[in-house]
Amino acid sequence: MKENMKEKDEEKIIVRTSIWMMAANAGLAGVKIAFGIIGQSFALISDAVNSISDALTNLVVLISGKFSRKAKDEDHPYGHEKIDSMVSVFLGIAIIITAFEIAKTAVERLYGYFFENEMLTVPSLATLIVALSVIIIKEIMYRITKVKADKARSQALEAMAYDHRSDELASLGAAIGIGGAQLGFSYLEPFASLVIALFVFRVGFMVIRAGFSQVVDQSADPELVDEIKQVVTAYDQVHHVDDIKMRMFGRKYFIDLEISLRHDLTLERAHEIAEYIHDDLETRYPDVKHCMIHVNPDRNEIDRKE
Repeated sequence: MKENMKEKDEEKIIVRTSIWMMAANAGLAGVKIAFGIIGQSFALISDAVNSISDALTNLVVLISGKFSRKAKDEDHPYGHEKIDSMVSVFLGIAIIITAFEIAKTAVERLYGYFFENEMLTVPSLATLIVALSVIIIKEIMYRITKVKADKARSQALEAMAYDHRSDELASLGAAIGIGGAQLGFSYLEPFASLVIALFVFRVGFMVIRAGFSQVVDQSADPELVDEIKQVVTAYDQVHHVDDIKMRMFGRKYFIDLEISLRHDLTLERAHEIAEYIHDDLETRYPDVKHCMIHVNPDRNEIDRKE
């Protein structure tokens, strides 16, 4: 019951954050399109397309937030958290596609300028002000989303936060290009966009790697495994930790633990000790979804008696 309430709280955070970010991205897209057309800035219009794709991915995160926090059922006895990680992979792919489109457009414009003598338009000062304002707004959106991602323990929200950061880089490229064009270096607009596309691609790759590692049950951080092993070893009743494995399930963990206890303990007493350790670990570490403990008789003790 307590776990279900926690899942509901996390779901609310994801849904509310996604709705606010979707509205913000839609608003930014409208402003960019309007000023891009009026101020004759192709870079700002391209950035508007990026914001529209962001609003659509926010909608996907909202949907995943509803489904990934559903309680476990007969068909999904381990829960639905992996939906969250799968969505982060999708967002990473969307970021990479954005990087590709930015780079493609930049290369086409540079080729036309240098090899086909095509003139590049000089955008207005207003478009530069809009691009710089977007950078500030996106940084605020990044910080808010990152805090909410940590609170909701959502990989998809964290991916959304890094998407905001990639948008900052794209807007920075637009601002540099617009500023350079106004100073007489019109080719700087597409060139800056090409450089920024590389940074956006890197962010997308990092998001995909993080999400994919959780989908395939990657092992937990060795430092966390050692920490939990030390906690278990500290119990007087535990003679030895025979084996410990931890795997990621979304942003949560499963623990498979083997411990050695006195060989002459009753089955009931051994079960009580294992149950106590199980409850203690899940209480100490909220990100532990389940801990499975197997009890072994202390073989060294048996050998000494024989």
